[in-house]
Amino acid sequence: MKALPVLDPNAAALDVGSEKLHGSIAGDTPKVFGPFTGELDALCAWFKTCGVRSVALAATGVYWRYRYEVLEAAGLAVVVVNGRHGRNLPGRKTDLADGQWLATLHAHGLLRGGFVPPADIRRRQDYQRLRADHLIGAASQGQKMPQALERMNIKFHDGLSDLTGVSGLKGGRAIRKGERRPGERLALCAGQIQKKKSDRVKERLRGCWKKEPLFALRPALEVWESSPQKSAAGAAELAALLDELAGPLPPASGRGNGELKLAPAKAPGKNAPVIGRFQALLARICGGRDATQLPGLSGSLVLQRISEVGTDLSGWPTEKHFVTRLGRAGGRQQSGKRKGSVKAQRNRAGRLFCRAAGALAQSVAKALGGFSRRWRGRVGGLAAKVALARKLALRFYRLRRYGADYVEKGLKADEAKGVETETRWLRKLARKQGFTRIPATTN
Repeated sequence: MKALPVLDPNAAALDVGSEKLHGSIAGDTPKVFGPFTGELDALCAWFKTCGVRSVALAATGVYWRYRYEVLEAAGLAVVVVNGRHGRNLPGRKTDLADGQWLATLHAHGLLRGGFVPPADIRRRQDYQRLRADHLIGAASQGQKMPQALERMNIKFHDGLSDLTGVSGLKGGRAIRKGERRPGERLALCAGQIQKKKSDRVKERLRGCWKKEPLFALRPALEVWESSPQKSAAGAAELAALLDELAGPLPPASGRGNGELKLAPAKAPGKNAPVIGRFQALLARICGGRDATQLPGLSGSLVLQRISEVGTDLSGWPTEKHFVTRLGRAGGRQQSGKRKGSVKAQRNRAGRLFCRAAGALAQSVAKALGGFSRRWRGRVGGLAAKVALARKLALRFYRLRRYGADYVEKGLKADEAKGVETETRWLRKLARKQGFTRIPATTN
C-alpha cells in the first residue's frame, strides 16, 4: 500500500486553550507556550526559525481570534479548521495529542480551512455585533418594564401601543420619581391620548406600589434610556470606519454621487444606524454596486451582510457554494447506497437573508413576494421562507461577483411564470397517460 505523501513537511498546528498553547510541526513533539503577548511573539519566532509557512488552528470559543491576528501579522498563512475534523484520534484525548494530530493532518493536506473575513471586514463585524448586542439588551429590558407594571396591577402598557414611546417613558420616569397620582401621570401623556383615552388610561394608572416591582422598574428604565446613547456611539464608530474603508469620492458627474448609480432610497428601520451618505458609502465599499437595489435589502441589512461575508465573494467558486455556506441549501449525506439528510447550519449571514425574506413575503407588487406566496401554498410558510432567502442569496452573489443588476419584473410576470410552469407539467402528464390536451376555447 502506498504511503500517504507529505505535502508540506513544515506545516504546523496550534491547539488553542485559555492558559496554554501546544504547537507542533508536522506532528513532532509539541512545544508548550503561554497565552501572554511575549510568549506569543516567541511562538511566532519559533515557527519562523523552523521554516513554517502555514499554521492550522481549531476555532475554540474566542481564544483563537487574537492568536489568529498575531500569526497573520507575522506573515504566516493561518488555516482555521473545524474542531470536529480532528476528533478521529484514538485513545485518550489531550491537548498535546490534539496539537500533534492537527499538525499531522495539515502536513498531509487533509485539513480544509473555513472562511475568515479580512481584517477590515472583521473590524466592521466587531462594531456591528456589539451594536446588535446593545439593541438586544435594551429590548430585553424594555420587556421587563411592562412586567414590573403588571405586578403592581398598573395597566398603563395595555392602554398604549408602545410603552417605550414618548408617553410611556414619561409615565415611567414619573413613577420612578415617586409620582403616584393618576391624574398627574395622565397629564404627561400626549394630547391625543388625553383627548381620546383619558378615562380609560386614568383608571389603568391605579395600582399598588410594591417595593420589589418598583426596584425592577428602575434599572430596566435606566438601561432603556441609555440605549440611544450607546446606539449613537456605535453608529458614529461605524460611520468613521465606513468612510475610511470607502476611500475618496469618485469624480463628480452631475448626479450628486460621483459615478455611482444608486437605487431609490428605502425607509430605514427603527434600529438602523443613522449615518450620513449611508447608501453611497456602502456602494463605494462594494465596488460601485448598490446592493440595496435588491428587494427586501435595506442599507442596514446590507451592512450586516458584508460585515459577515465581506465584499469579495470570489472565495466561493459558484453561487451554490455560497448558499451552502449560508446554510440555505439542503444538507445531504451518502455512504455507499445509503442516503440521508443532514440539518443545514443556519449561521448569522443566513439568518439575515431569512429576515429579508420574511419582510419581502408581505409585499403585494414584487415578483419575489408572489413566488413566496405560491410556494407557501405548496410546502408551507417556513419552507417557502427558506426558499425565498435562497433566491435572495443567489441574487446577492450575482450582484457582488458578476455585477448583475436586479430588474424588478413585477407580480404579473411571476404569475405568468407560474401559469407557464403549470402548463408544462400538464403537457408532461398528458403525454405520460396517453391523453391529448385540447385548449379550452372562449366564446
